[in-house]
Amino acid sequence: MSTVPATRTSRRSWALLLVLCGTIFLEGSDVAMLAVAIPTIRADLGLTTGTTAWVMSGYVLGYAGFTLLGGRAADLLGRRRMFLTWLGVFLVFSMLGGFAIDAWMLVVARFVTGVAAAFMTPAALSIITTSYPEGPRRDKALLVFSGVGAGGFSLGLVVGGLLTELGWRWVFFAPVLLAGAILLAALGLLPAEARPEPAQRGYDLVGAAVAAAAMLLFAYGIVRLEHRGEGLGLTLGALAAGVALGSAFIVIERRAKAPLVRPAIFREAAMVRADVGALLFLGAFFGFQFIVTLYLQELRGWSSLRTAIALIVMGCDAVLAPVLTPRLVNRYGNGRVIFGGFLLAVVAYGLFLPVGTDWPYAAMFPSLIIAGTAFALAYGPLTIAATDSVAEEEQGLAGGLLYTFTQFGSAVGVSAVTAVYGIAAAGADGSPGAVLHAYRTALVVPVAMVLLGAAVSAFGLRGARPADGRRKAE
Repeated sequence: MSTVPATRTSRRSWALLLVLCGTIFLEGSDVAMLAVAIPTIRADLGLTTGTTAWVMSGYVLGYAGFTLLGGRAADLLGRRRMFLTWLGVFLVFSMLGGFAIDAWMLVVARFVTGVAAAFMTPAALSIITTSYPEGPRRDKALLVFSGVGAGGFSLGLVVGGLLTELGWRWVFFAPVLLAGAILLAALGLLPAEARPEPAQRGYDLVGAAVAAAAMLLFAYGIVRLEHRGEGLGLTLGALAAGVALGSAFIVIERRAKAPLVRPAIFREAAMVRADVGALLFLGAFFGFQFIVTLYLQELRGWSSLRTAIALIVMGCDAVLAPVLTPRLVNRYGNGRVIFGGFLLAVVAYGLFLPVGTDWPYAAMFPSLIIAGTAFALAYGPLTIAATDSVAEEEQGLAGGLLYTFTQFGSAVGVSAVTAVYGIAAAGADGSPGAVLHAYRTALVVPVAMVLLGAAVSAFGLRGARPADGRRKAE
């Protein structure tokens, strides 16, 4: 993949970035729209509670289970090839979801769409990191990319509510139209690339199979954690099997001639710290958003559309990330901005802890807008730190690792707050006061996660300093 010259910002380079941002916008809005439409889908198709959960979980399983493999495939098989191929798969199976008449069709469509995203998104990220030279221009591109993804999720909540009013199938057909436009533009904008050198040395097929199986089992176990008391043995068994296969994967990679994941890459302290930080930050963010959504819809009786409009202020990061964050990174350094984002998140989630049964929106607003600002400060710089210290031939792997951590973080955050809520609500009398107490208890989880994330990111502050137009990866 050719690098865009640092001396000029061509229209073509910005058009390329726009196409790649369209991909992450597509992924974020797709998830959000389905989240809003799922109650209508359940009523229309007569889905059981368990089946409805699998429609949502199928995407998470596919995404989290194959992101590591997807990232490495971009390095080994070609970033352009992987991007275009799996964008096409995403388009086809999103369309099939729109035509679904049975539960199994929806679950399969969502699972394969998740797998497609697992290959497509790391490829898009690695195209950015290899097309823009390391420095402020690449940083700004990554910050725009991250901000657009978050903005896609926030806007998707509102668009999903509007499309559901027209018919829930439009929640599947709308991404098809967007994916088709992105695919046509990408065919003309993505430069041709030579077959990657590592592909000529063979593939670690055994490692790939074991990695995918381990990630699927981990994801399955984490998703099942929220179903407290329902098949606990199966949940623990899945997690134990995931640990066993993960251990086997480490052994395989150490012995492989052409490993899927070079073990030494985990010596990159900045990358590992950023990945762990992203797991904690995303887990807290989505856990907080999930509990707030339950509070507004179940306790306050707000409609899904009204709830989505109330939460859209959290999408302020789509504006702040490309405008404010690059200036802060250039002035204060990557590590300090990440740390500041975590501290703001602590404030945002902490302010919501005393939530009442009749809080006006004005009382919620500070938490919501501070949470969006925290996302703008933390997530983009975490993306930079997760890829900045990695060689070009492993940029796909770095992206795969980052998205693996973020997907597991999202699953852990939602599952943890759901489990804590269930424990707090068990045995309660079902009164508004008891339900409110359960919400408050569950809100402790995102606060704890961002506090831990702040502690992890603080290690990157040692020796970090402003870089006079350049920033330190740490």
